[in-house]
Amino acid sequence: MSARNISIIGLGSMGYGMAQSLLRAGHAVQGFDINPATSARFASEGGLSGTQPDAAARCDILVVVVLNAAQTETVLFGPDGWASQLKPGATVIACATVAPDFAKDMEGRCGALGLNYLDAPISGGAAKAALGKLSIMASGSAAAFDGAAPALDAMAETVFRLGDAAGAGSAMKAVNQMLAGVHIAAMAEALTFGMTQGVSPDTFVKVISQCAGTSWMLENRAPHIVEGDYSPKSSVDIWPKDLGIVLDIAKSSKFGAPLTAAALQQFLAASGSGLGGEDDAAVAKVYARNAGLTLPGER
Repeated sequence: MSARNISIIGLGSMGYGMAQSLLRAGHAVQGFDINPATSARFASEGGLSGTQPDAAARCDILVVVVLNAAQTETVLFGPDGWASQLKPGATVIACATVAPDFAKDMEGRCGALGLNYLDAPISGGAAKAALGKLSIMASGSAAAFDGAAPALDAMAETVFRLGDAAGAGSAMKAVNQMLAGVHIAAMAEALTFGMTQGVSPDTFVKVISQCAGTSWMLENRAPHIVEGDYSPKSSVDIWPKDLGIVLDIAKSSKFGAPLTAAALQQFLAASGSGLGGEDDAAVAKVYARNAGLTLPGER
């Protein structure tokens, strides 16, 4: 597949790895971030440099990897919005966790400008982003999928085609985030409960990861607690946002989600305790504090 001109907005832990994967695949890639030093770093590694208007004029694919719906809308339709600067026929790949109705609105507004919009939330974490092995839950028109294909091939190991209109991808991401957030909180609860019964965190990981109670989140996050390493691969503060979106969607559907609500409270407690910037496994510190336990690596 021939190289494309691609701009990527948001060079955080996920976006930077995605940009590197696009560059490795041979595309002409320019990265933009609110931190100019991050954009400069990417340029020093082979990314293009230049102004937004120049990038937009040549852009075939715009990948938006920001935090939420508000930031996505600002990138596309704010005072310096990209949507009005992109050439007709360009494709927008929107990766933030948002409500399905928001994704549908963005698709309509982009379509009115002659742009293709792919609702494409991502899963897999920073490590898989850097390897080009993300899972992408995507929905959109055939033209959007065709336009996005060169970037999707570079960034993802698996692309789920979930429908021919925006919204379905975001709905599936909400389901995934519901499970992921609950699993992390449940892992933290079980690990610290085990400590009260004399089960050390390392023994917990060795045994439970081989038993029916395991999950991908347990196997991925519990070792962070064992190692006492809370450098953020995925931060605590992601979960009040994502689980809040999930609960908003559930409320609009008149669906009760008590387990999600309970998990959200634990992440809010962790964030309110000053742990928001730490790895999301740090939610275990809330349980440990309440039970008077000392986790590995802590005094």
